[in-house]
Amino acid sequence: MRFSGKLVIIIAFAVTILLVSNTIATKPLSLFDLPFEFLGSVGFVVSVSVICFPLSYILSDILTEVYGFRVARGVIWLGFACNLLMVFFFWLGGAIPGAAFWEDEAAYQTVLGATGWVLAGSFAAYLVGEFANAMVMVVLKNRTAGRHLWLRTISSTFVGQGVDSVMFYGIAFGISGLWPAMDVFRAMVLAWVAKTAYEIIATPLTYLVVGWLKRTERMDVYDAPRSMNPFGIFGGDPETMVNKAETAEA
Repeated sequence: MRFSGKLVIIIAFAVTILLVSNTIATKPLSLFDLPFEFLGSVGFVVSVSVICFPLSYILSDILTEVYGFRVARGVIWLGFACNLLMVFFFWLGGAIPGAAFWEDEAAYQTVLGATGWVLAGSFAAYLVGEFANAMVMVVLKNRTAGRHLWLRTISSTFVGQGVDSVMFYGIAFGISGLWPAMDVFRAMVLAWVAKTAYEIIATPLTYLVVGWLKRTERMDVYDAPRSMNPFGIFGGDPETMVNKAETAEA
């Protein structure tokens, strides 16, 4: 597998979006009230990361569609490792005593000192959601013979973001007891809907980027179902994938 400049840029964006999302994830965003009594009078509350995290799924769709599952898998684990390293240094920075004049230790801990449950929810949701997204892309690409990209991107995001939203809010704010149960449920639903809508709106842009990459990179990978082993980095059995762009040229 060759690593072109375009692929490196996409990987850099994907990892950056993940790190930014997890850094700002602890800030709650209060949205609108719904006029349904059984839902209560409290407005929907979601993590402010909803403004950028869906981009990671769009980039994952592009990676899986163009470069194949092996590359998407490698980027998922790379993002996980970078996030883990970032959290370690956030923790280390907080553990080191600040200067005598430093008066913002509490602010540092509030923003960067995420609790164990939030971290657990974030890590688990990211891994399971991203792999679910990539696997749905692979299965549907084979089932549709490469047609209907919109069906693959929207369906994979619906599944992946659904898993991600349920796991993140359920673990970080539900099991931890940080939010009331109804607020957790509402956040799951709204985040799921918002992230899926994000993908739908971005579909024309996804088509443009995927089409351009397939032409310029001469890549259009089809993965065999047996290739969907989540454990691995960028390597793998080349017999489980076919680059149809190169096949067509031959």
